[in-house]
Amino acid sequence: MKQPRVTIIGVGLIGGSLALAFKKYCHPAPFITAVDCDQAALDEAIQRGAADAAVTDPIAGVQGADLVFLCMPVLQMASIAAGIAPALKPGCILTDAGSTKGLIDRQIRPLLPPGVYYVGGHPMAGIEKSGVQVAFADLFRDKYYILTDSSDAPEPLAAELEGLISATGARVIRMDVRLHDQYAAVISHIPHVLAAAMVNLLDRHPDPDALLSLAGGGFKDTTRIASSNADMWADICVSNAESINDSLRQVQAMISSLIQAMETGDRPALHAFFAASKRRRDEMLHKLETNNPCPRIPG
Repeated sequence: MKQPRVTIIGVGLIGGSLALAFKKYCHPAPFITAVDCDQAALDEAIQRGAADAAVTDPIAGVQGADLVFLCMPVLQMASIAAGIAPALKPGCILTDAGSTKGLIDRQIRPLLPPGVYYVGGHPMAGIEKSGVQVAFADLFRDKYYILTDSSDAPEPLAAELEGLISATGARVIRMDVRLHDQYAAVISHIPHVLAAAMVNLLDRHPDPDALLSLAGGGFKDTTRIASSNADMWADICVSNAESINDSLRQVQAMISSLIQAMETGDRPALHAFFAASKRRRDEMLHKLETNNPCPRIPG
């Protein structure tokens, strides 16, 4: 089996972790070229053994690549794809690790020359910290990694991409683009928005430091993901605005109902709200503990 050549553009937490995982778990390990505008990140990637070569020029970095991963904020992906498209060899697969898929899919697909294929990707994994310095090879183990099913890539090429990702320990599933964005809004994007709102709520109080000094585990656990990268989350909200806003309106309706129940002293309504959430979360934890090997995806 020939050694695949992989280029990763954007060497942060996700890009760096993919590189480390490919090096550790793929046999043969791919030749990895890291591309980033931050020379310090490239130096760190080389030092940690995540890359065999490192360049700041994306066009130089994709020369001869079999697979190219875009691992930067989603609103930057189309411009990078447009710049590298003429340099991609026939048979190359371009993929990404963005948290939204619809906008990226519509923007990137028309940019690619014949014989070059786009497969959208989204690793459902991460931590609240960013940068290659916190990347680690087992970030994707036992986590779902979504590949969109809208690609026209020949099956042998798509299978090569899927095999590479599966080697990291990720559980690869294929999913419709629109359905992905709807699901991601509920289980990923809304939690980040609400965590950020809770933290920003502190500054609406006349003495936020006093509030924070009393904060216990509940506040810290609930707001942990508010420490995530602001550029990334601003791009996610713009690129998946329709699905996020739909879910936010549902949250808004629930909060309005809660306000009304508290103003009128409607304890049964409040009890029903919290009881329903407890029951649903207990069911969720039970399903997660049973380690269901394949999610049920409508389609």
